[in-house]
Amino acid sequence: MGDLTVAKMQMVEIAKAVSYNSKVVIMDEPTSALTESEVEHLFQIIADLKKRNVAIIYISHKMDEIFQISDDITVYRDGEYVASDRAENLDVDKVISLMVGREMDNIFPKVECPIGETILKVENLSSGKAFHDVSFELHRGEILGFAGLVGAGRTEIVETIFGMRPKTSGKIIKDGQELQIKSPKDAIAHKIGLLTEDRRGNGIVGLQSVGTNTVLANLKSYGFVMKKRRMGSDAEKYSQALNVKTPTLDTLIMNLSGGNQQKVLVGRWLLTNPDILIMDEPTRGIDVGAKAEIHTLITKLAGEGKAIIMISSELPEILGMADRILVMHEGEMTGIIDRKDATSDLIMTYATGKVQEEARA
Repeated sequence: MGDLTVAKMQMVEIAKAVSYNSKVVIMDEPTSALTESEVEHLFQIIADLKKRNVAIIYISHKMDEIFQISDDITVYRDGEYVASDRAENLDVDKVISLMVGREMDNIFPKVECPIGETILKVENLSSGKAFHDVSFELHRGEILGFAGLVGAGRTEIVETIFGMRPKTSGKIIKDGQELQIKSPKDAIAHKIGLLTEDRRGNGIVGLQSVGTNTVLANLKSYGFVMKKRRMGSDAEKYSQALNVKTPTLDTLIMNLSGGNQQKVLVGRWLLTNPDILIMDEPTRGIDVGAKAEIHTLITKLAGEGKAIIMISSELPEILGMADRILVMHEGEMTGIIDRKDATSDLIMTYATGKVQEEARA
């Protein structure tokens, strides 16, 4: 199992849950790592279960899915029951306002930020069979989106840049200097941060406190004898700035919601003051309100001159937030699309490799 992608792990979990022949099946964010075709397959399974009189409790933050398959919808906020109704009596705007406790006018608060000089240049980067010959530039103040289907190689590219996997060829150049990044420690030293795709697997340290998780990537700055008062002050600062909902900073991070865990991880990287922040699926599995806060933060960071790489499997998020979109297909970069030219259809054409097929034809 450890060798599978997050998406394939998810499919095994779904198969396991369905195999019990249960009368009630609870699915908690089952599609968070799945492609559109895999989601369609899951919905066929759900329809089959309903025909067999199996009851489904389906937990999701994806509004289109909720309305596609639900008979009844119940909303909770901050651990409290808010409302229930038949799906036919609700719409997306109503559910979102119930979830966040206010009207949401702009889910993707994109602000046009000045694009500065090139800060990162990747030339013909390859890592074994995962991906090959990827080249792109990243500018200060830019949000560069990475799009593609599951298994396209997007995560593998940023893991290579961050030193989590070895590069087999190519160059990584920052501010005109070629970098030799062999570990995350090297990447952090060059002011590169990575918000990981797998929040629970290699993001949070579940049995450590919120405070410890916040300062974890910045321990070197606190000296050999840890300056605990300064560590606590820094953790408190970013906890408040990111509106992390936690009883205290001593609370184990594993006891927080997914959205609040994600905010702690964002705070961890902001504390290192990175020039480049890579965010792999930054809003996966978190509620609409937390998503809006993360989106606002990403835009704010770009406005401050930070360079952002954002990987997302949600096309509306990529289209709403990115200045340019790099598209991958089966380990190969198929194109870079400017914001003004980007559409869902065009991205999917590149993501499914149709552009290459037409070129070869």
